[in-house]
Amino acid sequence: MAAIITEKFRQHNADQFFESFSETAANNYYLFIGKTSPFTSGTTGGSDTTPPTPVDTITLDNYKWDSMIAAKRIGTTDVTYVIPRRNYVEGTTYDMYEHDISSSNTTTSGSTNIFDSTFYFVTNEFKVYKVLDNNGGTAIQAGSTGPTTTQSDPFFSGGYYLQYMYTLSTSQIQKFVTTDFIPVVSDSTVVSDVETSSGDTAPFNGAPVKVIKVTGGSGYTDNTYYAPIRGDGTAGVVKIVVSGGEIQPFGNLVGNSQIENAGVGYTYGTVDLTNDIFSSYNSSAALGSRLTGATTLGSGTNGVIVPIISPRIGHGHDPIGELGGHYVMMNAKLEQAEGDDFAVGNDFREVGLMVDPGQFGSTNLFTGTTARQTFAVAFSSSSATFEPDERITQQRTINGVATEAVGRVVEYDATRKILYYLQERFETYGVNTSGDYIEFGGSTDIVGATSGSTGVPAQPGTNPVTLAGGNTLQFDADGYAKPELQPDSGNVIYVENRRPISRASDQTEDIKVVVEF
Repeated sequence: MAAIITEKFRQHNADQFFESFSETAANNYYLFIGKTSPFTSGTTGGSDTTPPTPVDTITLDNYKWDSMIAAKRIGTTDVTYVIPRRNYVEGTTYDMYEHDISSSNTTTSGSTNIFDSTFYFVTNEFKVYKVLDNNGGTAIQAGSTGPTTTQSDPFFSGGYYLQYMYTLSTSQIQKFVTTDFIPVVSDSTVVSDVETSSGDTAPFNGAPVKVIKVTGGSGYTDNTYYAPIRGDGTAGVVKIVVSGGEIQPFGNLVGNSQIENAGVGYTYGTVDLTNDIFSSYNSSAALGSRLTGATTLGSGTNGVIVPIISPRIGHGHDPIGELGGHYVMMNAKLEQAEGDDFAVGNDFREVGLMVDPGQFGSTNLFTGTTARQTFAVAFSSSSATFEPDERITQQRTINGVATEAVGRVVEYDATRKILYYLQERFETYGVNTSGDYIEFGGSTDIVGATSGSTGVPAQPGTNPVTLAGGNTLQFDADGYAKPELQPDSGNVIYVENRRPISRASDQTEDIKVVVEF
C-alpha cells in the first residue's frame, strides 16, 4: 500500500511534544546523567574511547536507572523549536522556496524535499531570512555580513528575493544556538503585517502570489505583456517582459518580469502563455476590466511561468511550519553540585531524558528541580578515603545465609564521612560472584577494594546532615539514605552514550538535546 508520513504529521508530533511541557496536565521531564564506571566489553560493551550505541530493549529503562547519578528538571523555558543552522556566506548559492519540491522537481542543490534544502539562512546578527527567489540559481552577493532589513514585505538583496522571518534574542542565542541548530520563533510584527496584507480571512486557506518561476523559451515578440494568475485566488497578475525573443526572469531590475499584483487566496495557480495574454493593465479599474488589449506573445516556444504558491496566509506568518521546525531542543545547565544533588568528584558517560519519574517509596510523581539518584551511607569512622569508581563490598547474612553486597563508589565526602555509591547489574559492579544483587545494610564494615579503606555504617550524630551546598540528607537508623527517585518509575525516552565527561566543583555543563520528529 502506497503511503507516506507527511511533514504536517512530523510537525504535529513536534507540537504535541513541545506542548506537553506547559499544558494543564503537563508532563515532568528530567535530563539525567549517569555511568561513572567505564564502558567495557564485559559489561555494557564498547569502551570509553568508542562508547556503545544504546540498544532499545525492554530492559533499557532498568539498566539506565542502575547507573543514574542525578537528574534535573527541564522547565517550560528550557525547551524550544529548532531548525538546522544554515549560515549566510557571501558567494553561496542557496536554494529557493518552492511549493512543489519532489524527486521530479528538485531544488537548485538537488534536494527532493524542501526542508532538507538550504532555502533559508541566518546572518552573523542572527537574523533569519527565507529565500523566495535565488536569481536563477546564482550566488548571493549581499555583502560579507548579509542583509539587515527587518521589513515585513519581501525585498531584493544581493540578487536574491528574501523574506525576513525573525531575529534571535541574546537569551535565545546563549541558551539554544549551536553549531548545528538555531531556534525558530515568530516575529509578532511580521505575523500581524502578513495577516493584514494577505487579504484573506479565517481559516486563511490561501495567500498572495509573491514569486514566479520563469523558463524563458525563445522566438517570442519583444514587448511588455500582462497575464492573469488563474486558480482559486483572485486578482493576481503577472507582468511579462520579452527581450531578445526570451521571457525575462523574475526580479526587480528594469526589464525583468514581475508580480504586478499578488492577488489573494491562492492555493494553486497557473499562467497561460498561449490564450491569456494582454497588452495593458490598470490596477485602479474594476476587477473584471483591469486587463485589456488581448494579444499574444508571438510565435515563440518553450516559455513557462509557474506561480510559486505561498504558505497559508503568507511568508513569515508561521516560521515553525514554514522552515520545517519539526525539531525540539531541550537545554539543561548542570551548575556545579546543583545543591549537593550532582556529584562533582567523578565523571559521567550517559545523558538521557525521562518523563514522569516517581518519588522514592511513593506512588506520587517527583516534581522537584533536581534529584540525587545515588545511594548513600554514613560512617561513624573510616580508616582512609574511598576512591571514585573503586569496588566496595560488605559481608551480610540474609535469611541465615552468608552473602556479599557489591557496589561502586561515586563520590566520598571525607569531611562528613558520607559514601555515595551505585549498584549496577554486572558482577563486581553491583552483583556478587553468585549472581545475586544484595543491598548494602546493617552495621558490617564496608571495604574499598583499591584504597583498602574501611567504613563503619552508623546513623550520624546529627541527622539530617547538612551538606556542603546547604541541602540536608536524612539517614535511616542504620545510617543509609535512599535515592530521591523511585528506580524503574516513569519512562526513559532518550539515551545517549558519550566519552567520559569529568565534573568539578567550579564547572558547569551546558547540555542540549535535540529530538527530530
